[in-house]
Amino acid sequence: MRLRRLYPPVILLLCCVIIAPLGRAESVIFKPAKGAKALGAGEEPVSGTAQQLFQIGQDAENSGDLGRAQSAYKAIVRKYRKDTLAGAAAYNYARVMERRGDDLKAAAAYKVVVEEYPRSRHFDDAIEAQFRIGETYLAGKKMKLLGIPVRTAMERATEIFATIVRTAPYGRYTARAQFDIGRATEKQGNTEAAVAAYQAVVEKFPDDPIAADAQYQIGYLWLTAARSGVRDAKAAANARTAFEDFLLRYPKSEKVAQARENLRKLEQKQTTDSFQIAKFYDKQKNYRAAVIYYNDVIRQQPGSIEGDRAKKRVDELRAKVGDGMLQPAALTAATARAPKPSMPFQPPPGEGSNSGTPMRGSPGSAAPLPPPEYDESLPPPASMAPGDTTAPEPSPTP
Repeated sequence: MRLRRLYPPVILLLCCVIIAPLGRAESVIFKPAKGAKALGAGEEPVSGTAQQLFQIGQDAENSGDLGRAQSAYKAIVRKYRKDTLAGAAAYNYARVMERRGDDLKAAAAYKVVVEEYPRSRHFDDAIEAQFRIGETYLAGKKMKLLGIPVRTAMERATEIFATIVRTAPYGRYTARAQFDIGRATEKQGNTEAAVAAYQAVVEKFPDDPIAADAQYQIGYLWLTAARSGVRDAKAAANARTAFEDFLLRYPKSEKVAQARENLRKLEQKQTTDSFQIAKFYDKQKNYRAAVIYYNDVIRQQPGSIEGDRAKKRVDELRAKVGDGMLQPAALTAATARAPKPSMPFQPPPGEGSNSGTPMRGSPGSAAPLPPPEYDESLPPPASMAPGDTTAPEPSPTP
């Protein structure tokens, strides 16, 4: 009756625990006074010298007994770490683990080869194997323990590629590994980390063919960020810079046409944004601010539909409120403070010419002064600040 009350998942879990050991090949080792101990395949103890163990591993591998081969190679690395066969044993152990489908342990074992046995003749092969495993995780291979995700595949891929970059900085797969770090972090949604990874490719491997893809990807990431509205103004500027750099550095790339199209889209987006902001201020009757953004549209896309609409609206606002209401605040204030023209000087009767016209050079003949070129209420520009001069210091008085 109690079993019936158990939830079905609990019953299923108990069945798995009971049945699972029956489906796995195990060896039973008897030890005095300790009874029997079950060991998994590949955990059987193998004894002998390094040379004997290596031969055992090779024979077992050739006969298809991967568990015994794994044990033999592992024993060499544990017992004879300094032996001349240790590097080859570590590599063979990693290769066996990969053949058995345990990529996590295989990647860790290959890492031992490149870090502890960098002079091994299998160093390059271990780097290549790491890259191969890293790309399987980058492609989306699942990482699970008892059906439960333990870590994301992208995190593991990033670690593997970082090991390649660190241990083989000038290797055959290093530039691609650095590029794949960018791809992995990009898939995780970390735009800034991905951009940094791609930028490292461009800076450290400028002559590698993958550098062009990295530069393009920098622009694409910022373009995506600009479209999403996350810090879109800054992202759009970064995207524009990245695509312009791409066109400058890689004019023969197959992605040149797409980069130019992306730049066109960025310009269009900037124009659309400016037009929408102008309409907002126009609706709020803040005509001065509206004209600023309408003028941006005219400057960015002259002759376009939006540019013509912006020009038409600016003309309408000028006719409605006058130019004075549309001038920038600083210019309006400066104009208001400009000196007013004085009354014309009238000489006494009989003086000067008979026509009564003011004498040449008299105060009345002077035209009104133009407004200052800068707002007097603000600090002077740097070029007019006291002490800002390129003249040499005066010589001391003798």
